[in-house]
Amino acid sequence: MVHARKVTALALEMAGKHPELDMDMNFIEEAAMLHDIGIFLTDAPRIYCYGTEQYLCHGYLGAELLRSLGLERHARVCERHTGTGLKKEQIVENGWNLPVKDFEPETLEEQLICFADKFYSKTKFLHRPRTFEQVVESMSKISEKSVAKIRLWAEMFM
Repeated sequence: MVHARKVTALALEMAGKHPELDMDMNFIEEAAMLHDIGIFLTDAPRIYCYGTEQYLCHGYLGAELLRSLGLERHARVCERHTGTGLKKEQIVENGWNLPVKDFEPETLEEQLICFADKFYSKTKFLHRPRTFEQVVESMSKISEKSVAKIRLWAEMFM
């Protein structure tokens, strides 16, 4: 819950600084609090999750849960917040146990929550945020496209 609260607070703070973007603040609060809801289904004992699924699947699993409750917009945030989004080519190339489709944040709210999530981990950076430079460094381990997307989001939201 600490992670979800921190991500939510940061997302709301950033959205509040940009009223010109006309983002849905109530939705941001709800979706940011729920973005990791599927994590309990994963095998991640380091963060006290003792499910059976791969950690990478937590977004997709959370989306399934939220869709079963009729929360489609919230589900989209769940499935699209991993990294800076996942492309179907990455899923195939890496043999990940996910549906083969693009999971990239599209709406401003989806992008904002995905961006805010990068500042707080569930372990080392749980109580204090990463710096923007640390976020960039973390994304550079994924790809230059991820770094470019992070820089674009920083221009939009910071």
